[in-house]
Amino acid sequence: MSEEQLKAFLTKVKGDSNLQVKLKAAKSLEDVVSIGKEHGHEFTSDKISQLSEEKLEEVVGGNKSHYYCEPIPAPFA
Repeated sequence: MSEEQLKAFLTKVKGDSNLQVKLKAAKSLEDVVSIGKEHGHEFTSDKISQLSEEKLEEVVGGNKSHYYCEPIPAPFA
């Protein structure tokens, strides 16, 4: 159950910039667990520590882009 709750919480975080700010200010995993509880989600710090650093930054940072841009060559004269 804890994993589903964490996933639901992370989905909520992606769309809530105020919640992202709160999480960025968290000093420990227990702070994150407490914030989750405040928003109706029960999960453990163990579940959080299983997430990759990249995944956490993507959610909490809120600005991760998955776009790739490649230069287009100029037409030949």
